[in-house]
Amino acid sequence: MSEVPAPNLEGAVPSHLPVLPLKSTVVFPRIFIPLSVGRKKSLQLLDDLAGVERHIAVATQLDETAEEVEFKDLHHVGTMVRVQHLLKLPDGTVQLAVLGLRRIRLTEVESEDPYLTCAIEMLPEIQEDILTIEREALMRRAIASFQQLVSLAPHLPAELAGAAGAIDDPLHLAYYVANHIRLTTEQRQEILELDSSKAKLERLLGHMSHELEVLELGRK
Repeated sequence: MSEVPAPNLEGAVPSHLPVLPLKSTVVFPRIFIPLSVGRKKSLQLLDDLAGVERHIAVATQLDETAEEVEFKDLHHVGTMVRVQHLLKLPDGTVQLAVLGLRRIRLTEVESEDPYLTCAIEMLPEIQEDILTIEREALMRRAIASFQQLVSLAPHLPAELAGAAGAIDDPLHLAYYVANHIRLTTEQRQEILELDSSKAKLERLLGHMSHELEVLELGRK
């Protein structure tokens, strides 16, 4: 087995990070995603990023309705992200855009005030040493299924199909597909937690097959 190279990180890999809890959202490595923040502790976390390296951890809540969130209320596999853009709005909320960098595990609480900060460990992304032709076949199946979904699903922009076809790395493809197809929050979390790109793509093929059946039946 081999590890897929991680995105370049500036400076040393951190041993701890402030944690931004997310409702009904899973952020994948290599994916750029917008977020909206309004909770007091989360706003304080973002305020403290000014002038420093803007790396934080994001982790999805177990209960999306909870407002007060502790370590035990989070999925402990999350993502280290870089805050790319941040905009404070007149209503007090903040819109930000983050780029997923690496899968991480939150291992223990370092502090809870003024917001949650946790010790973290980086999780490897495993790619099985399968034959190149087998890997290519798996990717082609995933791309073909995704492109078929794009052609049938009105909520998926047509340009996503071409973008998927240009991806040549199975891990990147898995995260790209998982970010765009119709999945529950728990299903997205499961994809994030799977260690290998092969397992991720095979799981996604099952989800896409189900969604294609639903869409095809809807056309009859």
